[in-house]
Amino acid sequence: MVNLRFLAPHGLHRENLRGDLLGGVTAAVVALPLALAFGNAALGEGGAIYGLYGAVVVGFFAALFGGTPSQVSGPTGPMSVAVAGVVATLAELGVNQDVAAGELLPLVMAAVVLGGLFQILFGLLRLGRYVTLVPYSVVSGFMSGVGVIILLLQVGPFMGISTRGGVVASLTQLYQHFATGGGPNWTAASIGVMTAAVVFLTPKPIQYLPPWLRLPSPLVALVFITLISLHWGERVPRIGAIPEGGVHLALPVVGDHWVALVQAGLILAVLGSIDSLLTSLVADSLTQTQHVSDRELIGQGIGNSLAGLFSGLPGAGATMRTVINVQSGGRTPLSGMIHSVVLLFLVLLPAGPISEIPNALLAGILAKVGIDIIDWNFLFRAHRISAKTAGVMYGVLLMTVFWDLIWAVLVGVFVANLMTVESITAYQLEGMEAQDAPAHTDLPTDERALLDACGGHVMVFRLSGPLSFGAARGISDRMPLVHNYKVLILDLSAVARLGVTAALAIESMLNAAAGARRHVFLIAPEGRVRERLERLSLQDRITGDLSISRKAALRQAVELCSKPSV
Repeated sequence: MVNLRFLAPHGLHRENLRGDLLGGVTAAVVALPLALAFGNAALGEGGAIYGLYGAVVVGFFAALFGGTPSQVSGPTGPMSVAVAGVVATLAELGVNQDVAAGELLPLVMAAVVLGGLFQILFGLLRLGRYVTLVPYSVVSGFMSGVGVIILLLQVGPFMGISTRGGVVASLTQLYQHFATGGGPNWTAASIGVMTAAVVFLTPKPIQYLPPWLRLPSPLVALVFITLISLHWGERVPRIGAIPEGGVHLALPVVGDHWVALVQAGLILAVLGSIDSLLTSLVADSLTQTQHVSDRELIGQGIGNSLAGLFSGLPGAGATMRTVINVQSGGRTPLSGMIHSVVLLFLVLLPAGPISEIPNALLAGILAKVGIDIIDWNFLFRAHRISAKTAGVMYGVLLMTVFWDLIWAVLVGVFVANLMTVESITAYQLEGMEAQDAPAHTDLPTDERALLDACGGHVMVFRLSGPLSFGAARGISDRMPLVHNYKVLILDLSAVARLGVTAALAIESMLNAAAGARRHVFLIAPEGRVRERLERLSLQDRITGDLSISRKAALRQAVELCSKPSV
């Protein structure tokens, strides 16, 4: 159930109101240029305003219904890249990519609505706790890949060259442009360079200034460089005409593309969920609070579904805006809602100033965003920590850039988990070597003496920890060793959990021993492990019972080894 207690008057103390108001306004100032830039990156020329619509709608409703009180939501780098992928997919299906033509936008918004509904479903199914279990190598590779995509997609707009589609399509169009004798629009390129200089070189705001005077460098570039660009007139590609009427209800269209749109909606939902919950963890560390993952997914889903109905880009928890909100005093969902109200006020202003913003300026802002998203710290030292981890990270990065966002994450998680299972299995099987009298040195003295008395005819297997399906292969690989010994002692007293696959592998080993007419002692103290083994009805294939101790098993093994018939 959604908790709305923060709206009650007794929950809004004067200091909270002041902090939330300041945090919301400051976050809105930061969000304005980024929302416009992400809109342009996702939908191409003419798409900037839809990024602002998304910031208004997602920011308000994700804050109202979400589970991270201080989080500010809106269009983000990963989500804009995902929408650009949707546009590229629709282009392959023959959809006109011109936003102004009116064919593309309703289809994209249908995918946005579906993505929001999927997120609500994720929350209702309580899947939030699983989203943050993605290994860091996969998250790092994915985020760095998104950063590279943003950078590559801005190369054309930065130089005043119109490009559309994904990375490969955009780079192909650039190559064709230069191959046919075309060149950069030097006026636009100069704007891109000036913007990059402002966002990269502007020093951090002096900390003792009031927060409302700490103008972020993207906003400084947006205002001043747009004013400068007015002197160059039509030589500079600009955002262009803004749709009249501001934020208004517009029903999305599915048409004949429902299969592609459902797939796109699922991609948006998964990426938006990962992006939001990772930002929620950042918010938790800043505010010393604990977010509610499933409620956050529901809130994000509601925000994205409504954004699609109001022609807004999908969004997620935005790390930079959330950090700035918290640093400025925002602590409750009211700060995120104020952020959206401020942006809505800007949307309702006359559209003239926004329409004059150069595309190259937004490309310069996004270049900084792309570089900031890349995980440079881990990128350059992953190989020193673990070669396998570095391989997963670089693989996910390349798949994200040149193949598919969602498949990059899925393949990365699959490979990383296989590596984890392999590592755990190696630990689980450490004691499962052929341990006879010469090799087995870590037994207690009295048990060691008994093993010595067996004359090398007894094999002791000792397993520990939880035995998963990964251990089954190791157990199976050691079955041929059964024929080299007269007695097998399989000690499971240190096993905390026995998976079904591992239990069946143990049964197969006992069958192999019985077929070779070998004596087997199976040690399993009372508990869940013994209960599972008893269900397999192994009694006819073992000597003694499951409750026997290792020392008692060794005593009986000495007697058995002394008999010629064994």
